[in-house]
Amino acid sequence: MSSRRSSSPDSHTDSGSAGGGFAADERKRKRMLSNRESARRSRARKQQRLEELVAEVARLQAENAQVQTRIAAFDREFSKVDGENAVLRARHGELAGRLESLGGVLEVLQMAGAPVDIPEIPDPLLRPWQPPFPMQPIAADAFQF
Repeated sequence: MSSRRSSSPDSHTDSGSAGGGFAADERKRKRMLSNRESARRSRARKQQRLEELVAEVARLQAENAQVQTRIAAFDREFSKVDGENAVLRARHGELAGRLESLGGVLEVLQMAGAPVDIPEIPDPLLRPWQPPFPMQPIAADAFQF
């Protein structure tokens, strides 16, 4: 038997000749080369995957920044509209109170027998399908824009 110690059963030969040991050493050398090549390919795949993940992180960070910018713009617009809405609600409350007061005054006048002639005031909000002013034709040609 050979003086070398090996953990694989392939390293032992049936004959103790030098030719059998050479074949076992050749198989061992080929296996080592194959393992090295496999490890190299594995490291290359791992490196490629890492580069893909780094690129994806960069893309997602850029997308996240864009989304955050849009959210900030929507938040500013919401605050603006919310402020306008608060003003309109306050104006509505004021006008509703005035209308109620005028209704009370009108009722008192009618009960007192005073002639009350209220002309109709056209309100475009009551009939949105009818424009408050006559439509004018728009003259345009193809080369205007």
